Amino acid sequence: MATKSKASKENIGRRIVKPDMLKMQPDELTKAKSHIVVEIIEYLTNSVVSKTIIKKSTGNISIMSFDTGEGLTEKISPFDSFAQIVDGKATIVIDKIPHQLENGMGIIIPAHASNYIKPNGRFKMILTLIKSGYE
Repeated sequence: MATKSKASKENIGRRIVKPDMLKMQPDELTKAKSHIVVEIIEYLTNSVVSKTIIKKSTGNISIMSFDTGEGLTEKISPFDSFAQIVDGKATIVIDKIPHQLENGMGIIIPAHASNYIKPNGRFKMILTLIKSGYE
């Protein structure tokens, strides 16, 4: 009966994590690596920039930067989402009610509610969308 080498015996019962297992999906951040949230994305003149942090069939998390004067047009989503300002401030209008958010503040945007984002200068936010089904 052949015996296993010492190196093989040491790996029994251990989970081996190969470098390619830590690679991100297209447009996602690298897994198992810390990030400075406000540095994940930069401001771009006259633009809204978006980067996916995590994308799954059950929802996604994105970070967005908005230059002065840039926002998002009115929309309605069939899913709840959570918007959190991580740099600057913005106004998020939900069903015609304005909500002033500053750095560190967040708000849940309910499913089926009309909403849009008005900037108050440059700002960055994280948007988390939960696809829990039509409610």
